[in-house]
Amino acid sequence: MEHLSQKEKVAIMIAVIGAMFFAAVNQTIVGNALPKIIADLGGLDYYSWVFTIYMLTSAITTILVGKLSDIYGRRPFILIGIFIFMVGAFLSGLSQDIIQLITYRGIQGLGAGMIMSTAFTAVGDLFAPRERGRWQGAMASVFGISSVFGPTLGGYIVDNLEWKWVFWVFLPLGIVAAGLIWKLFPKAEKKAGETVDYLGSIFLTTTIVPALLAFSWAGTKYDWNSAQIIALFSGAIVSLILFIAAEKKAKSPIMPLNLFKNSIFTISNIIAFAIGVAMFGGVMYIPYFVQGVLGFSATHSSFITMTMTLGLVIASAIGGQIITKTGKYKTQAIIGLLITTVGMFLFTTMNAQTSQWLLVLYLVLVGLGLGVGMTVFTLTVQNAVEQSYLGVATATSQLFRSIGGTVGVAIMGTVLNQRMETKMTESFKTVSEQAAAAPAEMQEKLTALQNPQLLLDHEKLTEIQESLPESMTTFFGEIINLLQDSLSFALSGVFMTATLIMVVAVLLTFFLKEIPLRSSSDPVNEPDKTETKQVKLTKQPV
Repeated sequence: MEHLSQKEKVAIMIAVIGAMFFAAVNQTIVGNALPKIIADLGGLDYYSWVFTIYMLTSAITTILVGKLSDIYGRRPFILIGIFIFMVGAFLSGLSQDIIQLITYRGIQGLGAGMIMSTAFTAVGDLFAPRERGRWQGAMASVFGISSVFGPTLGGYIVDNLEWKWVFWVFLPLGIVAAGLIWKLFPKAEKKAGETVDYLGSIFLTTTIVPALLAFSWAGTKYDWNSAQIIALFSGAIVSLILFIAAEKKAKSPIMPLNLFKNSIFTISNIIAFAIGVAMFGGVMYIPYFVQGVLGFSATHSSFITMTMTLGLVIASAIGGQIITKTGKYKTQAIIGLLITTVGMFLFTTMNAQTSQWLLVLYLVLVGLGLGVGMTVFTLTVQNAVEQSYLGVATATSQLFRSIGGTVGVAIMGTVLNQRMETKMTESFKTVSEQAAAAPAEMQEKLTALQNPQLLLDHEKLTEIQESLPESMTTFFGEIINLLQDSLSFALSGVFMTATLIMVVAVLLTFFLKEIPLRSSSDPVNEPDKTETKQVKLTKQPV
């Protein structure tokens, strides 16, 4: 589609970005609203499934649609994705119980996977690698803006309107985006000789689903060495072996294994995985620190963490422009990941006495680093493969980052729980003895206080404090301080783990081969032999 005029390309990208924002903001808007939705529908035990089912279904369609869009073109899948997402959103607003909400969120996830996969690949269809940087930065900014705007709007809606409007408020935007794409996005002919790899699709699905479930439940719902988790991992491994065997024989594999012979493709995806682990696994615990250790409200916490997102948005836009202007990406990636690593390490130095302004500085630092570095790795993958593999290569990059986030949450959750348990066992020996000497009617309340989750429920803490006699106020303060110290100790371990993973990502980036960003997506039209050779990396081991 490079033959289109610049005006036509920009119009199409506006439509694509509109569709992306529609999907992204509908995902983030649920976060602050969900507690009140659950309070109405019931089913607190299934709370996590509202997120888990969305993650599972979107991960599946992301990778499957990647290959299918290479065969049939992007247009039908982004349109189908918007339609499915809108149906899921509309039905979610009609939910009468938690099971219905989970089911409809799963439908939303199917649509979201289609939208995200085709949207990022569309950039590769419309623009040459040299031009993609600024658009990749713009699309990364969409996620940042939605993560700022979505939760705030979601909280406002449930406080002032019926919660169904959380799912319905952006439906008109979906209709507009679909209309623009229908009118502007060019149709593509089906590639001759290509067939759908049904067997590979099945085995890939049965690999992804149990693996993601295992990482989601390990350390929380079940122990890592429980029969359930072992069975899920075992099933995923067996399916992976069958998937590899099927792909070697498939005429048109859903995920061509020869792509992994390309060192740029492989290293970029491993780095994307590592970034997913560190970013989603580490940064998601910042609100725990703000609310639990520093004692701020959830609303105040959202304003503090917003600074990281703003840094990411600004850096993504600037980083994309620099890549487009220079045609270079490796140095920018290293600098961005180094800045992120330094910011993550600074998180480990925080405690209950840390100023919120110092925390904001650290968050901005991490946001700037992620904004500069994250935009690179989808671009490197797209630049290193042939145009015929663009969809599946882009989808694979997104899948690795998504799986990294899931693995990160599981790993960081385990680190948090283990360090919390160790610190509290050590810190509460003296407290337990003092509590035992307290009047019988007070002992139950003091025992209940030895729960770090209370630090996140300020109203409950105030209620307990007011119910205690004045003579126990000092003792109450001591317990809260111990809880805060324990949570701070546990979180420092989480941030240190994320830091070490980011160090690995930085080191891997040094091994990333940098090849010039092509000025055309079609190597046949490129007179420069060097550039023609670069796009054949998928066929020869590097």
